Amino acid sequence: MCGIIGVTGTGPAVPRLIDSLKRLEYRGYDSAGVAAMVDGRIERRRAKGKIRELEAVLVAEPLAATIGIGHTRWATHGAPTTPNAHPHKAGRVALVHNGIIENFAELKAELQAEGRAFESQTDTEVVAHLLDHELGTGKSPLDAFKATLDRLTGAYALAVLIEGEDELILGARKGSPLVVGWGEGEMYLGSDALAVGPFTQKISYLEEGDFVAVTRSGATMFDASGAPVDRPVVQVSASSAMVEKGAYRHFMEKEIHEQPDSVQHTLSHYLDLVTGRAKVQTLEAGAIDFARIDRIQIVACGTAFYAGQIGRYAFERIAGLPCDVEIASEFRYRSPAVTPGTLAVAVSQSGETADTLASLTWCKGQGLKTAAVVNVHSSSMAREADVLWPTHAGPEIGVASTKAFTAQVAALLALAVAAGVARGRIDGQSEGELVKALFEAPRLIAEALQMDADIRAVAHDLSKATDVLFLGRGAMFPLAMEGALKLKEISYIHAEGYAAGELKHGPIALIDEETPTIALAPLDDVFEKTASNLQEVAARGGPVIMIAPRTAPDPHGAGIRRIHAPDCHPLIAPLVYAVPVQLLAYYTAVQKGTDVDQPRNLAKSVTVE
Repeated sequence: MCGIIGVTGTGPAVPRLIDSLKRLEYRGYDSAGVAAMVDGRIERRRAKGKIRELEAVLVAEPLAATIGIGHTRWATHGAPTTPNAHPHKAGRVALVHNGIIENFAELKAELQAEGRAFESQTDTEVVAHLLDHELGTGKSPLDAFKATLDRLTGAYALAVLIEGEDELILGARKGSPLVVGWGEGEMYLGSDALAVGPFTQKISYLEEGDFVAVTRSGATMFDASGAPVDRPVVQVSASSAMVEKGAYRHFMEKEIHEQPDSVQHTLSHYLDLVTGRAKVQTLEAGAIDFARIDRIQIVACGTAFYAGQIGRYAFERIAGLPCDVEIASEFRYRSPAVTPGTLAVAVSQSGETADTLASLTWCKGQGLKTAAVVNVHSSSMAREADVLWPTHAGPEIGVASTKAFTAQVAALLALAVAAGVARGRIDGQSEGELVKALFEAPRLIAEALQMDADIRAVAHDLSKATDVLFLGRGAMFPLAMEGALKLKEISYIHAEGYAAGELKHGPIALIDEETPTIALAPLDDVFEKTASNLQEVAARGGPVIMIAPRTAPDPHGAGIRRIHAPDCHPLIAPLVYAVPVQLLAYYTAVQKGTDVDQPRNLAKSVTVE
């Protein structure tokens, strides 16, 4: 995942930038660069590949400056080339960016119509040109920055230099994290505590929508409306910065809020937003040709099993590819019948889950092609499988999986689109629409994170329950089971997830005034059927919490309480609706006072049967 660092002070800035970027290498990246103010003008040094390549450039062309910004890039828009590397520059402006600017194409067309020329394929360069344009109208740097931010749709963390502003760095965040580091006569801006860790342990965490002006003497912060705000300064341990909770109470809460970034970086591995196409050729480079596959067999455990079930809906609907999903501990012991045209796919966060690894090994022994969807790219599964399909969630500390789950779902949805293309099931227009919808997920996940207050209120009541039902249809059915699992794992409340259509086949007998039902109801082609099921629950006195977009019709029924989720394309509904499900479990557990990050009897990676 991309890393950001900014330094403004009195000492040499560039060595500090490089030191910080090296600490961010764990995120994964394919290019790096720095920009610095030299004698009143911005100069850049960039390189494809590792930081050592950038260091070689700096040896040949040194930069002597006391203010600068740096970046490690994971390619999203455009190939990993030097022209696409950050920082990007336009006129008086240089900046670095994490995230995705969804409306970059229309902004780029508008700026090109004014005669502006672009040198990269990235969405980021559009922001630099837009800010330079706003400065050209006579606005102050802060006013121009605010006007630029108001035009952007998507998720971003930004760090900006402006020529003529010799000690100023501007920063902003929406959907991607950004921190301010406080030093003595020197100030810092970074993508997380680890980025500024070499220089200070005093950190302020910017909140959603905040922007900031940082100089060597301090920082002035503003909320999304432009009103001045103060964000507390907290002390962070330098030695544990990589696993600090930061401003969050628990790692699980932090990891829930990291999902716009983790989903974006996972999607960018499989899809190209610039062209609106799936990277089919990249995927086939591992000798997996979807056109030659007759069937997919997914094996997984726990949360990864539910991610696999969501993937099944996508593979079958988009690619017309039959897909089975089975719990690995059952699969490995039941002597399954497999056919030569089957692709076996193991899904795991750690890549070390014993039952899943054994199932993968068994499939490989049967002569099947194998693939692994894993977050730890050096894991046993990654090495065992014929093809690695990585997720890019970053380290996940909380035992109850959140960002690893949505990264798995994102990878499987993107792979389903690639399979649909390879098998000739979708045309170019449909491919472009699905790719666009997937890249809207990070922004909509960030919007879902703003449902916090409503979810806290529901969680307060939910914490008093002893039994909870989760309902959903289509891909919301496995997400309902995942929601029930999350609630069980960390709050110790008994919960079950059901297909809403199965309600009348038994579970409705459990309905009473003390048993809440949580319904996942995006506005899709089965919404009306889900709404009818909720009326059946309400008619029997059961309290109902319906998570649905504001535009969805209101089901008639006493006791139906609504939480408004962002409206979204049905394909990405599992990604967007995962957030309220996770937050509901989290706040219920907090209300009950349980150990959220280390729930009883559970381990992060199950390496025994």
